[in-house]
Formats: sequence, structure tokens, C-alpha cells
Amino acid sequence: MIAFDEAVALVAAAARPVGTELVGLELAAGRVLAEPVVAAIDSPRCDVSAMDGYAVREADLAGMPARLRILGESFAGAGWAGAIGPGQCARIFTGAPVPAGADRVVIQETVERDGDTAVIAAHPGKALHIRRRGGDFRAGDRLLAAGRRLGPRALVAAAAADLAALEVYRQPRAWILSTGDELAEPGTAAARADAIPESVSFGIAALATEWGAEVGGRSRLRDDLPAMEQESARALGNADLVIVTGGASVGEKDFAKAMFAPAGLELIFAKVAIKPGKPVWLGRAGGKLVIGLPGNPTSAMVTARLLLAPLLAGLTGRRSEDALRWRSMPLVAGLSACGPRETFHRARLADGTVDVLSNQDSSAQQALTEADLLVRQRAGSPALAAGAMVEVLDF
Repeated sequence: MIAFDEAVALVAAAARPVGTELVGLELAAGRVLAEPVVAAIDSPRCDVSAMDGYAVREADLAGMPARLRILGESFAGAGWAGAIGPGQCARIFTGAPVPAGADRVVIQETVERDGDTAVIAAHPGKALHIRRRGGDFRAGDRLLAAGRRLGPRALVAAAAADLAALEVYRQPRAWILSTGDELAEPGTAAARADAIPESVSFGIAALATEWGAEVGGRSRLRDDLPAMEQESARALGNADLVIVTGGASVGEKDFAKAMFAPAGLELIFAKVAIKPGKPVWLGRAGGKLVIGLPGNPTSAMVTARLLLAPLLAGLTGRRSEDALRWRSMPLVAGLSACGPRETFHRARLADGTVDVLSNQDSSAQQALTEADLLVRQRAGSPALAAGAMVEVLDF
């Protein structure tokens, strides 16, 4: 049994991207860049107006009032091709190219129009209201670094760079195997007295998707080793990562690891000294990664957040440590001393403080709906008083 930090380090070492692919911008949201985004064009492409108004020569504003002849109109996407000379100006709109000869824009609110003449009664001040060519970025500028996850704002920059497609890390394909004779598909458990709804795989699938995986399939397995071996082989053949829930203790029908023996399972670690979730394990079989999570719902979701999330972060091209951003917050109430296993308490955020939930049972499911934080309590740490600062992680 290894310590939590050691397990995290082993996960990070195993989590390598599964490949790259070129995808169109419309499919790039949430993906991770495998290559930097480099601008293909300047932005703006030329000097453009920042306001609606009139493009003028500064020299013509030396004496007030100024009366300038309006020669044309410049629109965004349809600039005026003429040039401004002494005593002349052009009507201009936001985003429109600034005509040759003009060196400032006077906003329309300070201009009176008299037929084809613009009358400027007083000097408009220092603001030129011109966005200079390349003022945002130049062709060849690196706008986004490799490893950046493409959120809404990053996609704006990528599109502005005039790129139709981006090289991103491929989404790892995950397959979830849920084990246990007692499990039934939700909606059918009431028909069998000894059945419970299989709930864990739905939460694990959602978490895996949230962290960048493509869930290719879910299989619910009875505790029949030959059948489990067959289904595990199918999962390995169709996925980059197999996620197993349940069957990780020492019972006679706990075949979670045994079903991968024909594929040459090699364990990276077998147990972690944490509570809940000690039976979590990680290995390789048939050249694919396999992670085993406990069957109890809370244990499964806690270990998935602590170890599956960083595994998926690394597989999708991010840093594994990006999934474990701990911060300090004060406790609402005290905590008892921690035992020999590092403990992760489920808690809720309460006005900037941490309220540890009263129900910490590893099989609890309703309590999961209330928890949005995990509180880390180091092994052997003393009791903590109300107000003490603790390490927390978004759950």
C-alpha cells in the first residue's frame, strides 16, 4: 500500500497523450492544443476606426471651428478607396478602414453635419479613436501555447488567427466495466429483492467526459470470471483506458484484476493509503491502461476525482497536476485527529468556509449531492479546531 502523493506521481508518469488529430474549430471546444496557435494575419488587418464618426487630418483641427468637406463613406468590410486631403474628411463607421491621409477619427457626437460639410466646433481632445494595424497581434505571433485547453475565449483567439483547423490531442477512449452480481440496470432493481441499481458508472462516465475522455461503452458484469475475461478483452480492444468499478476487495468473487490476467496485467500500484478508497489500483493490460475503483459510490467518486481526473488530464495533453489544484479555506467546525490513512472528507462550501458533511459513509449516495469540496487531512495529523485552515479541492 502506497501513500497518496506517491500514487499521484505514478499516475502522472503513466498518463501520456494517446495521439493527436486535426479538427475544425467547430469541434475544438474542450480539446487541448498539441501545437501552438500562430497568427496567420495581422489584427487589425489595417488601421481601423474605433468609433462611428469622421476620419480627418489633425492638421485641419489647428483652428476652430473646422469646416471639412465630406468626400465619401468607409464601412467595415467596404472601405472607401479615396484619400483625404487638406480641408477634407470622410464619414467612417466602427471597424472601417481609415482612409489614406487621415490620422484621427472625430466621434459623430461632436460633429454637426451641414449637407456635404462636417462642422467641428471645438477641438475633440487627445483620443484618436484609431485601432492600429497589428495593434492586437501580428502575423507570426504565438497566441496560444501547446497544452492550452480550448475554452470559449481561446477559441475566439484561434479563429481570429485565421485558422480553420487546429492540431489537438486525441480524446482517450474509455470503457467502463461495473462488476457485481447484485447490480441491476436503473429502473429494474425493484423487480429483484437482492438487487441494487448500478449507479456508479453513470457518475464515472460523467466525470470522465468532464475531464476530456470519450466514453465508448459501459458494461455491467456478473461475477463470472470466463464471461468477465471475454468482456475485458473486448474493452481493451476498443479503448485506451478501461475503468473498472467494484470487485477490488478479497472476496471469493472479486475478479476485477483476475479478468485481465490473460492480457498480462501488470500493476503499477495495488492499494493506496487513503480513506475512502484504499482498494483503488492502476495497471496495464494488453498495452492499455486499466484503473480499478471501489464499488461503493462515494469511494468510487472520491478516488475518481483524486486519481482518475489527473490520469485523464495527462492522457488528453494537460498536466496531471492541473487536476489537483488544492487551496486553503477555514473550517466551520472542528475535525477529529486523523488515523494512519490520509482522509478525504466530503464537504460543502458555505460562505467562504468549509462545512464537513456529517455523513461520511463510503456507500452514501444522497450525501454526494451535497458535497462540492474534498477536505484533505494528512495521515496522523492532530485534531483541528473550528476556523483552522485546511486543504480543499473542488469535488
